[in-house]
Amino acid sequence: MAIPLSVEQLYETLETTPVNHNILLVGNHGIGKSRIMEEYFTSKGMKVTALFLGQMSDPGDLIGLPRLNEETGKTDFMPPYWFPTDGVPIVLFLDELNRARPEMLQTVMDLVLNRKLAGRKLPEGSRIISAVNSGEQYQVGELDPALVSRFNVYELRPTAQDWIKWAKRENLDDRVISFITNHPDMLDSSFDASEDSLSKSPDRRAWERTAQLLSNVKNPNPVHARMVAGIIGAKAASLLFDSFSNKGITGKDVVDKYPDLVSQIQELPMEKFALLNDDILEYLENSVANKKKITSKNMDNVADYLGFLRDKKRDAYAYFINGLMSGKYKKTMGAFSKSKPELIIEFSQFISEI
Repeated sequence: MAIPLSVEQLYETLETTPVNHNILLVGNHGIGKSRIMEEYFTSKGMKVTALFLGQMSDPGDLIGLPRLNEETGKTDFMPPYWFPTDGVPIVLFLDELNRARPEMLQTVMDLVLNRKLAGRKLPEGSRIISAVNSGEQYQVGELDPALVSRFNVYELRPTAQDWIKWAKRENLDDRVISFITNHPDMLDSSFDASEDSLSKSPDRRAWERTAQLLSNVKNPNPVHARMVAGIIGAKAASLLFDSFSNKGITGKDVVDKYPDLVSQIQELPMEKFALLNDDILEYLENSVANKKKITSKNMDNVADYLGFLRDKKRDAYAYFINGLMSGKYKKTMGAFSKSKPELIIEFSQFISEI
């Protein structure tokens, strides 16, 4: 099993790994392996040359075409289009390594071991990084153990917070960032082998496209909803557009500024409170997990919101309590027990009276 790394841990690993060590990244599609590599090394002033080995059909695509050397009377190879001829070191990113044809992999063997192609050596200081998808859901081949042994192997597992930080830097649509902040479990999907292979489900690449699509759309309509469903799937699109119809109110809003939102929340239709309750629980759980301080004022805001539900929206109140006590939000339960123990007693009494 490959050693799992977050984005920050990957950066630390790259900083300390000798340049003559090759690195192989394992990870699901759409998590940004190539983008992360390109951004990191570009920031270091290095040129990144990406080769998609799954698209190459002949070793000549990688090593160059043969020609007769008129001076020696022997055959040599013309440098391929990507090969650096100025002596400046590069980062050679070999993507889709386990989609490459066997004859291509034989050529890669010499490259990763000796940093040479057809006798031509990469500039001193060059690095070789490769990436693969791994799992039964992918149409990929097994890699030769002798080839794998030439790499340091890590599994890239970027966190939701990694993506949120990047999305904010890229100025992606605030509504999408807010949705992922409150629903980090929706950022990456797990493959369901029982579904058709063409069924769409969310991944980081898809969320980026969604944010780009909505960036100049002030009031998304059903046409936009259908378009987004084709990017992230119907379930994720439905939840995203439900969050828009909540008049923009998120769990974070309730936790941070409930007194300013009382009139808006009172106008929400009953069916919207389930999503808002989930938002609140997800936001609290992730805040505690990421060691973000939840103040006494934050908890007072949640308590006031729950008081409104208890008095005016008892079904939504019951939904919140069931969610909190489901076992999914253990850190949030701990926060309630610590700062609002009286509410835990109230919740228990409410359940006993149902």
